[in-house]
Amino acid sequence: MEVSTERARVAAEDAPSTTHVGALGVVTTLFFMWGFLTCLNDILIPHLKNVFDLGYAEGALVQFSFFSAYFLMSLPSGKIVARIGYKRGLLLGLGTAGVGALLFYPAASLPSYPFFLAALFVVATGITVLQVTANPYVTVLGPPATASSRLNLTQAFNSLGTTVAPYFGGRFILGVVEEATDPLAKAHAVRLPYVCLALTLFVLATALAFIKLPTITSVEGEEAKHGTFRDALANRQLRLAALGIFLYVGAEVSIGSFLVNFFALPSIAGLAEADAAKYVSIFWAGAMVGRFIGSAVLRKLEPGRVLGYCAIAAALLVGATLVLDGHVAMWTILAVGVFNSIMFPTIFTLGVSGLGKLTSQGSSILVMSIVGGAILPVAFGWLADRIGVHHAFILPALCYLYILHFGWRGSRPAATAAAAA
Repeated sequence: MEVSTERARVAAEDAPSTTHVGALGVVTTLFFMWGFLTCLNDILIPHLKNVFDLGYAEGALVQFSFFSAYFLMSLPSGKIVARIGYKRGLLLGLGTAGVGALLFYPAASLPSYPFFLAALFVVATGITVLQVTANPYVTVLGPPATASSRLNLTQAFNSLGTTVAPYFGGRFILGVVEEATDPLAKAHAVRLPYVCLALTLFVLATALAFIKLPTITSVEGEEAKHGTFRDALANRQLRLAALGIFLYVGAEVSIGSFLVNFFALPSIAGLAEADAAKYVSIFWAGAMVGRFIGSAVLRKLEPGRVLGYCAIAAALLVGATLVLDGHVAMWTILAVGVFNSIMFPTIFTLGVSGLGKLTSQGSSILVMSIVGGAILPVAFGWLADRIGVHHAFILPALCYLYILHFGWRGSRPAATAAAAA
């Protein structure tokens, strides 16, 4: 996105504080919706796995189709938003996601697994536009020193969406499937929920069209030509943050994607899928609570240190899950959600810190790194097909070790890190 964050910050800080609060409220609603849509994939995977008789790796193509849109569409989205502005970018994102949700109706009517994957890609394209627009927009709606806290606060409502989605999916998708005997009826279970979601997205877009948001001004003239993505990638801190986002999203999505299957194992809890989905909500609820707490903690403590401690706790909990069985293993993996909470927004703000006029390019690169949610779940599924879901959790455990390194070393400016070493 060719948008100057410094100029944008001046424009935003000149606006009345009440406008900032109202704008944050509007954007926070969008964070909720894309969290809801993203987490509903955790229910789609076991559902489509049963409908089409898929292996774990094939089922993980749900996440591959969804999160690959972040990589493929992030740069085009940034360029489009730079031309049409932040508000129209939000409207475009909502409309695109709504169209993708509507495509679930013909995909289920056929039924066709490739059609489902295509529909998911369209939904994710809309969410990518929202991500590229909303994340940097939140960072400039107030003082730079509290940007990480603000983004954590809005991400907390994103986690509210991820908390509600598994319960919704368990009740209206997996619950319907358990009562159905006809394979076609099982496939049709997603039609009504996704049509309702499409209508909700269109209603939100219509309401947003009539709401006035603070103007984020674009840079004009030569300044817009000075920063490139290559310039942004020359920043070591941004490169390390991009890898951190890749591994964090990959770890979190891998865990969430297979919790239903994990809880269904006789050696863990032996739950029916609809019942297991309710426990997935607890995983995401932990992230929501953690983000509300983290929003306050990060106003007082150094973000990199807090990130490192959370990564240690997550790695230990996943490690405990690997060696334990029964309900204890179930609760140790659920507790990981609490410590996932502050990771994405903290890595994001640390990655773009100090980029100046390259912040928009850096933001797009970090959003592209969400492609980890496409690749690592497939790798997790490949492992699960060979060594079982339980032992495949070794993959996210390794990811958290890198995030520990980034928080305590990689997130520091190069000069500071060299002095510390």
